[in-house]
This record gives sequence, structure tokens and C-alpha cells, in this order.
Amino acid sequence: MGTRPKRAADKESSVEKHDGPDPGQVRIDDPWYDALASGWGELDGTGAPAPVVPPARGEQEDLSARAADVYLEVQRSAAFQEVRGRYRRFVIPAVAVFFTWYVAYVVTATTAPDFMARPVVGAVNVAMVAGLGQFLTTFLFTWAYARHARLRRDRAALDLRWDTQELTRSVAGGGR
Repeated sequence: MGTRPKRAADKESSVEKHDGPDPGQVRIDDPWYDALASGWGELDGTGAPAPVVPPARGEQEDLSARAADVYLEVQRSAAFQEVRGRYRRFVIPAVAVFFTWYVAYVVTATTAPDFMARPVVGAVNVAMVAGLGQFLTTFLFTWAYARHARLRRDRAALDLRWDTQELTRSVAGGGR
């Protein structure tokens, strides 16, 4: 037969590197063997080696308690209360108007079927116009909500979110 040149299919794959007399032994050229990928040998934010062992449970609870305090502090702030107030000043009246309009449509359809059957144009009656009005007002309220959020709340909420992240990052002990 003779010797033939090695083809790509004949080369040893990374899976085959583990087959052999001792499958528990990992070879150094294993692509999954990478100490830095597991966090060992990396530096933390101060330039010192990062701890290999996670902090003790008490330390983690202390960090989460301090982070919770940050969120409570932000929630009590005037900026957060202003964002929530703007949200409520739009949503509560909008829900009231839409719910009233919806209930009026349903009640009118059940209590006044002759009125709802009254033709408006050709085969189109009052019920069809009011039903299409339900869809139209849904889209109008969605547009108005998105516009209100974009113009009156998003910037302030984004600033609050940024401040909260900065505060929790400082509580956790460093940034990335």
C-alpha cells in the first residue's frame, strides 16, 4: 500500500486526545484547558490578583444588604419620586378614560342593540364604527404613552439607572 499524505480527516481531533489508556488524564494541549478562562491569574480592579475562592457567605450577604440600601435610597430620592409621579399622572387618567370608553361600548352593545345596529354608511353600522374606534384609541393611547415616556420620563429614568449602577458598583468594591 505505501504511505499516503495525511488529510484533514486523518488528523487527531481534540476529542480523540482524551481517548487512550487513561481517559482521566488531561493533556496540556487540550483547547478547554485554559487557566485564565476560569478566572485564575486575573487581576482585580486594584491590580492585585483576584481571589480564587469566592467570598464567604456573610460577606456576600453584607454586599447584597448594602446594595439593597442603595436601591432604597434611590427609591426615596426626589428624582425617583418625580419620575413615578410623571408616570402616574399620565397612566391613571389614560386608563380611566380607556376603561370608561371600553365599558361604554360593551354596555351600549348589550343594552341598546337597536342603536348599535343603526346604519351609518351603507352596511357599516354604529357598532362597527365604535369597534374600529376601540382599535384606533388603543393605537392612539400606545403612541401617546410612548411619546410621553420618551419626552418626560426616559432621560430622568436613565439618569437614575446610571446613578444606581454607579452606587451599587461602588458598594460592591470596584468597577469593571
